[in-house]
Amino acid sequence: MQLEINVVDAFTDIIFKGNSAAVIITENWLSDDLMQSIAFENNLSETAFIVLDDDGIYHIRWFSPFTEIAFCGHATLASAFVLFKKNPNVEFIKFSAEAVGILTIVQTEAGKIQMDFPNTKPERVDDIPSSLLAGLSIVPVEVYKNTQAYFVIYDSESDVLTVERDNEQLKQLAPLNVVVTCQAKSADYKKYDFISRYFWPANGGDEDPVTGSVHTGLAPLWAERLGKNNLVAYQASRRGGVLDCTVAGDRVIISGHAVQYMTGFITVEEPLV
Repeated sequence: MQLEINVVDAFTDIIFKGNSAAVIITENWLSDDLMQSIAFENNLSETAFIVLDDDGIYHIRWFSPFTEIAFCGHATLASAFVLFKKNPNVEFIKFSAEAVGILTIVQTEAGKIQMDFPNTKPERVDDIPSSLLAGLSIVPVEVYKNTQAYFVIYDSESDVLTVERDNEQLKQLAPLNVVVTCQAKSADYKKYDFISRYFWPANGGDEDPVTGSVHTGLAPLWAERLGKNNLVAYQASRRGGVLDCTVAGDRVIISGHAVQYMTGFITVEEPLV
């Protein structure tokens, strides 16, 4: 069978920046093994699979090359971008995912995709795991944790940009990953409120280019520290990405641009049982 595939760069308005995701829409779910094989073949941070139900809700699942992911922000943005292009008169899209419930997505007049996510603010960790300390070349100032990651606070952009990691040590934190972050203070980053980098060896990866999901924890953390609920974030990976974040009670609104990289078809067959 042939399946349409779209590859989209998310959290950027410049091609080859942001984070790439593949989007595949089907009438019914493919088998888990086939979805995982497609994601492995794509070798992108995530491949999103979407099925529309009779109530007009899009059920979405996300696969890295190695495993299914409970929640992925940039592939949600990419998926909404594809659906809005296919349905230009639609005012909003509803996604449903087991880990995060119903997500309402709209497209702003400025062309940004605006996503309504649960607030996953992390809590302070006093007993820092030895593998986290051993896995980073710079000692944390503070450490926080939610159900996704350890949040390592640094004093300067230089620490965030230059910290080196030992993935074998960080793997021992599984299933949690690691995000390093600091307030943006220098002239180079004056457009932003905070910057970050995200490492995910616990899930078989290295450094993620831009991570929407972790900003549902980063945004409320920095909102409290900076005393403001509207923030602009920069994920300082090699590709880089910009995220507009608004903390609204138990929700975090994350917005960003996206650009199309590729549309094509893949030919696959379900394996015989």
